[in-house]
Amino acid sequence: MSDLSTPLPPVPRRFDINPKPLGAALVLIALGAVYLAQTVSGRQAALYIVGALLGMALYHAAFGFTSAWRVFIADGRGAGLRAQMLMLAFGVLLFFPALAAGTLFGHPVVGLVAPAGTSVVVGAFVFGIGMQLGGGCASGTLYTVGGGSTRMLVTLAAFIVGSVVATAHMPFWTALPSLKPLSMVTTLGAGWAIVLNLIVFAAIASLTVLVERRRHGRLVNETTRQPHASPWLHGPWPLFVGAIALALLNFATLALSGRPWGVTSAFALWGAKTFAAFGIDVANWPYWAAHANAGSLAAPVTHDVTSVMDFGIVLGAMTAAALAGRYAPVWKVPARSLFAAVVGGLMLGYGARLAYGCNIGAYFSGIVSGSLHGWLWLVAAFAGNVLGTRLRPAFGLEVERVRRTGC
Repeated sequence: MSDLSTPLPPVPRRFDINPKPLGAALVLIALGAVYLAQTVSGRQAALYIVGALLGMALYHAAFGFTSAWRVFIADGRGAGLRAQMLMLAFGVLLFFPALAAGTLFGHPVVGLVAPAGTSVVVGAFVFGIGMQLGGGCASGTLYTVGGGSTRMLVTLAAFIVGSVVATAHMPFWTALPSLKPLSMVTTLGAGWAIVLNLIVFAAIASLTVLVERRRHGRLVNETTRQPHASPWLHGPWPLFVGAIALALLNFATLALSGRPWGVTSAFALWGAKTFAAFGIDVANWPYWAAHANAGSLAAPVTHDVTSVMDFGIVLGAMTAAALAGRYAPVWKVPARSLFAAVVGGLMLGYGARLAYGCNIGAYFSGIVSGSLHGWLWLVAAFAGNVLGTRLRPAFGLEVERVRRTGC
């Protein structure tokens, strides 16, 4: 009879992978990179690879903006928010000096700086509700689709429709009161802008610690999955690793494309091209008639940086899910959940256009660009998430809470 009084060391999981989706994803990534290098440019191919790496990082770190905000709102757990603050802090340290200089590795760079006004407040609030009903943000929708979520395919389709409908209404929203685009890097200088932002990030992180300890008496351990024998290849990654990886890859996007990472402008473009294919004259809508957008509407999607990176994110997440042995689409989804996906997706798409971006283009890239509208987006979107979290049970959607034990 063996002695079980001494605990045995944990046995790492085997390399359980899904070979068929893994092979398909890797082949598509390789063929896509070769095609882009030959038909567009080497830079476009590199951005496609960066997108794939972003998808892997998002999936392996389970770096969700939506779930991180929901568990903090509903249950006071702040690990996800603290990871976001680390990502932003690392981001401003990388971005602000480059943006102040105006060049990076000899190439011109600009931040994503947009007006802060009514459309941002309304759009971000609507987007925040959509995050909780749709079940994801912009990056979250893409990486969960790549990871095999069939429900999120519905969210993505509605996201695209909402995005292009919003472009039809943009003249109304942009005419409402707003401040001119304001960059803290330009106004304060890179040094003072970094100091101010780091103070705010630290304050937000400290607030989450205070709230979590008051609610639970301690910081809650968020680890729920056993690691593989090779966690860096098969996952899961610690949240802080995901945060640093996303900041570095966003900086790589800046170096390659001349501007930070964005996601949702591609959804509007895909929707507009689809509408046009069905005979709807979107080219004459003021949003698409503008010089900057007219070119993208006429050109192939392979020439659009955001589209190429989005395709890469999906395939990168598919690769990560297959490596983790978790690529297993479920086709049966409850009707109420599907309805929430449609409503949430429409709100996500519409809100993102009004707010000049999503959790990536407005929140992450906006803040690391020093744009005031990024901070306004954060406040309004968080308020929308509060309402969205309260609405989730009406659609049969879970609101995760730590089970209480003891008296």
